[in-house]
Amino acid sequence: MAKQGKVYIIGHKNPDTDSICSAIAYADIKNRTNPGKKYAAKRAGQINEETEYVLKRFGVEAPGYLADVGTQVKDMEIRETPGVPNNISIKDAWAIMKNNSAVTLPITKEDGQLEGLITTGDIANSYMDAHDNYFLSNARTQYRSIANTVEGSIVTGNAHGYFIRGKVVIGAAHPDKLGEFLEEEDLVILGDRYEDHLCAIEKNVSCILLCNNAEVSHDIVESADGNQCVIIRSPLDTFTIARLINQSIPVKHIMKKDNLITFQTDDFTDNIKDIMVKTRHRAFPVVNKHGKYIGTVSRRNLLGMKKKQLILVDHNEKSQAVDNIDVAEILEIIDHHRLGSLETLQPIMFRNQPVGCTATIMYQMYVEKALEISPSIAGLLCSAIVSDTLMFRSPTCTSADKMAAGALALIAGINIEEHAKEMFTAGSNLRGKTAEVIFYQDFKRFTTDTVNFGVGQISSMNAEELAELKQRLIPFMQHECGKNGISMVFFMLTNIMEECSEVICYGEGSGRLVEESFEVTETEGGYILPGVVSRKKQLIPAFIGTLQQNN
Repeated sequence: MAKQGKVYIIGHKNPDTDSICSAIAYADIKNRTNPGKKYAAKRAGQINEETEYVLKRFGVEAPGYLADVGTQVKDMEIRETPGVPNNISIKDAWAIMKNNSAVTLPITKEDGQLEGLITTGDIANSYMDAHDNYFLSNARTQYRSIANTVEGSIVTGNAHGYFIRGKVVIGAAHPDKLGEFLEEEDLVILGDRYEDHLCAIEKNVSCILLCNNAEVSHDIVESADGNQCVIIRSPLDTFTIARLINQSIPVKHIMKKDNLITFQTDDFTDNIKDIMVKTRHRAFPVVNKHGKYIGTVSRRNLLGMKKKQLILVDHNEKSQAVDNIDVAEILEIIDHHRLGSLETLQPIMFRNQPVGCTATIMYQMYVEKALEISPSIAGLLCSAIVSDTLMFRSPTCTSADKMAAGALALIAGINIEEHAKEMFTAGSNLRGKTAEVIFYQDFKRFTTDTVNFGVGQISSMNAEELAELKQRLIPFMQHECGKNGISMVFFMLTNIMEECSEVICYGEGSGRLVEESFEVTETEGGYILPGVVSRKKQLIPAFIGTLQQNN
């Protein structure tokens, strides 16, 4: 099954407004300038209230969730071997497998649900196991299937009926002896001798199969009608019919239907590799999440598997990236942070600018490519800039950010200050949230040569709300420290109106790191940092500088 070339544009694990809005905008840019591929915005984590407000305000749907970019079954070459109903004959199944060069044939119900499987080995085994003359009746074989298999036609009788009792007999004996072999409900293969036909009718067989297009008299046909006996004429000789007739049994008689090994399209290949190797099947059926059959995959398909293609926005740190980033193919990075720990196998387009927001870079790209910006996209980008620069109060804010936000606000038809207040109020609404949700709402992990640490941040216009939040977070931080190799945790409680932050922390050496970086002392369980509102440009560089100096 040919794969459509889709590229996912995605931000960091704890997405903020910039991460989400920039992904949406860049997908719009790429889809309008690269018609040969499809670009889709995704998110690697839960959207916060501020971003949710912004998306709703401008009528834009949230990007789909993509927690892991490891390769999945849907990234493999899925072979579209057709599914067949369970009543087709072995002969027809073999022809389909031969035409499709397939070794496995799925049996499906009318609604597409997978019912069973047959393989070329199953068909071979059915020949070896057909050692008695009751093989056809045991399989409840339909008369029209018998006729089709021997290339014949129904002279009389119910073609849709089933051969369900009796044995298969070749009428090669003299009519006097033939009667000794025949029993009621048998199927008998005969030539053109009238005496044999009459004997079969008298024995009340269920089916007479005539070889070499043998003629049958009118009175025999009438008698067969009265006995509900089916008469089939075939152009084939006795030997060929005897050799082929067992191929008329329905596939449901030999198909595997219990303990089938199937894969879903969303299964990760890391989880199915061992199964494919241990079971050694030639092909495995693939179903969608509703159990509908799609196609088959084989071990060989693992080799030609396509990696997921990604464009990263608003981050370039491996610790902040979506899970399994190492097995994906990164095509581009658009960011405004320090250079991080991500590596690529080949050169890529990497645009990194010292501005306050990735959305500012997106605005520049629209201008560079002379693309019209829709009011909804303009609203998203303006919101992202206001959010990342704390309404232009952050030291990360540049003249480029202010200019971009002003132009975007005009397109979106919004008043920046009024919109900022509504947005920040929505974002700092902590009612009903657990300490864990608040802590990880905007949390980023950083790695140096000597230590791994994490920093969360929340911004609010309400000092009382921040004070209450402080008391809730301190015990939670003690619980979280040490998880995932993080030895120190910090949280910035940023007051937008006063343009300052209080930092609370936990972990050996965490308090000392704050004190040495900013020359402050602890006050009521926290550290007041006047003028510090940016994690990216103020807190993290100071921490890393101190750690490197101490090391």
